[in-house]
Amino acid sequence: MNLLKDGKSRSVSMLAAELGMSESQVQRDIEFLEMSGVIRRIEFSACGSCSGCSGGQGTKTCPGCMPEGGFKNMGVMWEVIT
Repeated sequence: MNLLKDGKSRSVSMLAAELGMSESQVQRDIEFLEMSGVIRRIEFSACGSCSGCSGGQGTKTCPGCMPEGGFKNMGVMWEVIT
């Protein structure tokens, strides 16, 4: 939970390495926490403040709102709810 609270994005493989667990165990734990309402995945989307963004996952985003290299190289972030 501390790793999820620190505000950094990580892939499941990065979390597994930091926790000394298998990727499949980390994925199961994350799915359990999501289904239990303890955490939620943060969805990256367009800014919504410019005319070039259409927003939403898998849709076109203007270059001014996109991080260098796009979102494809970013890890995933989860928000701790409780």
